[in-house]
Amino acid sequence: MRHAPPAVGAAAYRIVQEALTNAVRYAGPEPAVRVSLHEQDGALHVSVTDDGTGPAPGTGASGFGLVGMRERARSVGGTLDAGPRPEGASR
Repeated sequence: MRHAPPAVGAAAYRIVQEALTNAVRYAGPEPAVRVSLHEQDGALHVSVTDDGTGPAPGTGASGFGLVGMRERARSVGGTLDAGPRPEGASR
């Protein structure tokens, strides 16, 4: 694998950090979280998935973390997809 440019590595680090924070806050008790990184076609792909339930209704989950992660990805030419997986667990 080639080395990602420093800005991409820093953005990936902060995105993973925020995703893990979100899992701790919103995925429910004792979620299992998986982080994977791989390079494909010159791009770094980061995946953070959990088996949690997502924020409970009425918890006040604002979504600012997701906004920040999207902006961070965009700042280095990337994109971010977030939301429930087809089987219903959060990602």
